[in-house]
Amino acid sequence: MLKLPPTTAPIGVFDSGVGGLSVLKAVRKALPNEHLLYVADSANAPYGDRHADFIESRAVAMVEFLIQSNAKAIVVACNTATVIAIEKLRSSYHLPIVAMEPAIKPAVEMTQSRVVGVLATSRTLESPAVARLCQLYARDTRIILQPCPGLVEQVERGDTDSELTRDLLKHYIAPLLAAGADTLVLGCTHYPFLESQIRSIVGPEVCIVESSSAVARQLERRLGGSMNLASNNRIAEEIFFTTGAVDRMQGLISMLWGAQVEVQSIL
Repeated sequence: MLKLPPTTAPIGVFDSGVGGLSVLKAVRKALPNEHLLYVADSANAPYGDRHADFIESRAVAMVEFLIQSNAKAIVVACNTATVIAIEKLRSSYHLPIVAMEPAIKPAVEMTQSRVVGVLATSRTLESPAVARLCQLYARDTRIILQPCPGLVEQVERGDTDSELTRDLLKHYIAPLLAAGADTLVLGCTHYPFLESQIRSIVGPEVCIVESSSAVARQLERRLGGSMNLASNNRIAEEIFFTTGAVDRMQGLISMLWGAQVEVQSIL
């Protein structure tokens, strides 16, 4: 059996860009003693409209970097990378790899109107993984899949509160509300950074659900089960990397993380 790195080794988290910071926040909340590495493949973001082979190759490159950095577990903090590459990653690497999936199951459990809207990238919504989730959990619920081109790019620009972003959100959300949706699934890790805008559009009665906390709990279970959690007698840190322009990403990541951080460059 493969021996896992020491409990002091970091957890690696990656995304096509900055969206995975929403997952990193949930991981930090659930696992306050763990060192965390975050990689934003910003030079290649967004993944949503990329060819599947390209997305898989980038996911492999991100995992390779994190393993070389001695990560003891990896979180694929990107729904698109998950639906394209997770089988390849799990068959190739023998360490815990926790991935995303849209929160369709809990949304079906929450809805009263029996109509759920799923906001995500086109690539995610077209995947067999989402079709499987709908088939498994829809039961008597109508699940409306709403692709949202342009939203990831807005978050990658740090443009979360502009009129353009609001107009895009209104355009995508309006047909879901018109169809009677009382529950919305944020099926992209970038979208939690738009939640305040979404809330202002849909009002207080609509439930908004996303997967970051569930992913953090699953990671905790996987590491706890392997006796690989860090002890509570150290100060944990986060280290950030990007394949994009460091100066721009340092400001953007600091803004979304909510604290000034240093971002390092990788190829």
